[in-house]
Amino acid sequence: MKLPKPGRVIRRVHAGQHMLAWGTLAPEAPTSIRVTSPDFAEGGAIPALHAGDGVGDNISPALEWSGVPVGTRQLLLMIEDPDVPLLRPVIHLIARLDPSRIGVARGELNEEAENTGIVLHPGSFNRYGYAGPRPIEAHGPHRYVFELFALSKSLPLPASAGRSEVTNATYGLILARGRTWATFERP
Repeated sequence: MKLPKPGRVIRRVHAGQHMLAWGTLAPEAPTSIRVTSPDFAEGGAIPALHAGDGVGDNISPALEWSGVPVGTRQLLLMIEDPDVPLLRPVIHLIARLDPSRIGVARGELNEEAENTGIVLHPGSFNRYGYAGPRPIEAHGPHRYVFELFALSKSLPLPASAGRSEVTNATYGLILARGRTWATFERP
């Protein structure tokens, strides 16, 4: 008898979208920032080029944005997977950026990228920089949410600060937010 893949057994188990930074940090913040990517269509599939190690090439996609409000002192970018079978979403990236930026180039969010001026924080499993999609086989499609927050102050945190420290430091500082999302699935 052939046993089903573990992903099929736990297919209905998910952390949930309600656990994303998007809804927990400042749900009342205006959604005036428009985030897009030339590497995938919103709601579409993320190409294997951007999938995680062992599944793809783990190269961060290019992102573009507009609508960052005047008075923004820092941008906070997070990539989360709310469809993991865990209590909380998996964090694929936490990065702080200069507010003058209007995007990031392909590969610029990878840990090995040099001279970007981007502060990378550890995400899930203590990984710095972009960690591409690598969901459990047969668990179904996972959503990857690219969330951008405009902050009224720069966060005085070391690069070693994790999700809790970074998100706690943002309370009361979020001027606006924007997001886009795409999916990835391993059959």
